[in-house]
Amino acid sequence: MSDAPEAEVLSVTQLTREIRDVLESRIGSVWVEGEISNHRLQSSGHQYFTLKDAGAQLSCVFFRGAAARSAVRMRDGIQVQVHGEISVYEPRGQYQMVVKQVQAKGKGTLQERFEALKRQLYAEGLFDEERKRPIPRFPRVVALVTSPTGAAIQDMLNILTRRAPWLRVLVFPVRVQGQGAELEIVRALKVLSRAEDHGLPVPDTIVVGRGGGSLEDLWAFNEEVLARAIAACPIPIISAVGHEIDFTIADFVADLRAPTPSAAAELLAPDGGELQRHFEALLRTLRTRVDMRLAHEQHVIELIAKGPLRHEPGRLLQEAAQRADESEMVLRDAVRERIQRWADDLNDKQHVLAAHHPRVQLTEAVHRAVSASQRLRQGLTHRLARMEDRLVARAEVLKHIGPQSVLARGFSYTTNAEGRVLANAEDVKAGEELTTRLAHGTVKSVVKK
Repeated sequence: MSDAPEAEVLSVTQLTREIRDVLESRIGSVWVEGEISNHRLQSSGHQYFTLKDAGAQLSCVFFRGAAARSAVRMRDGIQVQVHGEISVYEPRGQYQMVVKQVQAKGKGTLQERFEALKRQLYAEGLFDEERKRPIPRFPRVVALVTSPTGAAIQDMLNILTRRAPWLRVLVFPVRVQGQGAELEIVRALKVLSRAEDHGLPVPDTIVVGRGGGSLEDLWAFNEEVLARAIAACPIPIISAVGHEIDFTIADFVADLRAPTPSAAAELLAPDGGELQRHFEALLRTLRTRVDMRLAHEQHVIELIAKGPLRHEPGRLLQEAAQRADESEMVLRDAVRERIQRWADDLNDKQHVLAAHHPRVQLTEAVHRAVSASQRLRQGLTHRLARMEDRLVARAEVLKHIGPQSVLARGFSYTTNAEGRVLANAEDVKAGEELTTRLAHGTVKSVVKK
C-alpha cells in the first residue's frame, strides 16, 4: 500500500465549492446566445431550460422574480440571448447559468424595439400635440392604474389626501411588470372608459404609472397594444412611469407625462392651503371693490339729494324737453343732409351707368366699325389705283426694252433643239435642226455647214 499524500484531501463538497468560486469570480456576468430546449415551468414560478447550439449545451435556471420582469415568452425552439452569471449547482456538481435577463434573438435589443415602435407611432401621428386633451385643473374623480403594493401608490395617495382631501380616488390594481402586465393595464383603461356601465364614478383623469426600474422592468409600458389603448381612451391620461430620466412609449402617447408618480399627484391636486389663501385674497379684493362701488353710489345719491332734481324738478324737465327738441332738429338736419348726399351720389352713378349702358356701348361700337370699314375701303381703293399705275408704267418700260422690241427692229435669235439660245457657230453641228424666232413667226432650218 502506497503512502497517503501529504497534501490536504478535499471533500466533494469542498471541491465543488472551490470550482463554483472559480467560475463565479473568473467568468462573472455574461451574455450567451442559443436555442431553448427542455423548457420547464415549475409551480414555484421558476423556469429551467437548456441553452444549446450545434457544439454544446448549457443548463439554465430562470428564477421567478427575474422571469416575471421578462417580456419574452419562453418556449422550446426559439433563439434567445440571455444574460446572467455562471455558477455551480452543488447537489449535482453541475455548472449552470443563473439567468437575469432574456431577449429574443433576431428582434434586436429592447432599445432597438423601443426605437422602432417609437418611429412607427410617431409616423402615425399618435404623438401629435393636436390630438392630446387638456388635463382638468380641478378634477373631482381621479383613477390610479398601478400596482396596489408598490411604493408609487402610497406616494400618490399620501399627496392626494394631504393636498386635496375632497378628491375622490379610484385605485384599479394591475401588475406593472412581467409577461401580460400590459394586457391588464389595457383592460383597466377599457373598464374606466365605461365606468358608468360598471357602477363606478366616471374619472376626470386617469394616472397610469409605477416606480422606477430597468428597461426590462418598464417594458410593459413600451408595448404597442398599451400605446394604442391610451390613444383610444376618451378620458385624459397622465403617464407617470419610473423616474424623471425614464421615458416609455406610454409617456409619448399620453395626454401628459409626469416625471414621477409623486409629480403626477401634485399636478392633479392643487394644494388646499394655497387655494384657501388664493380665495381669501379674492375675497379681500371683492370686498374692496364692493366698498368702493357703494361709496360711489352713496356719493351720487347725496349729490342728487342736494341738487335741483329734488328742489326744481319742473325746471329740469323743461330743460330736458328743450334739449330733446334741439336734438330732434339736429337729427332731422343730419338725416336730410345724408339723404341729399345719397341722392346726389345716386344721380352721379345713374349718369355713369347710362354712359356705360350696353345699348350706348353697342351704338358706339357700330359707329367705330362703320368708320373703320370706310377707312379700310378707301385705303384699299387708293392702294389698288397706285399699284395699277405702277403696273402700266412698268409694262411700257418692258415694251421698249424687252426682246419683242428688239425683234421688231429686224433682229432675231436662234435656239437649238434643246431650246438653248445660240451665240457661237461652234456650238452647232451639221444636220442639227435650229429654230429662228423673228418679230412675226419662227423659221425652222437645218445646218449644212
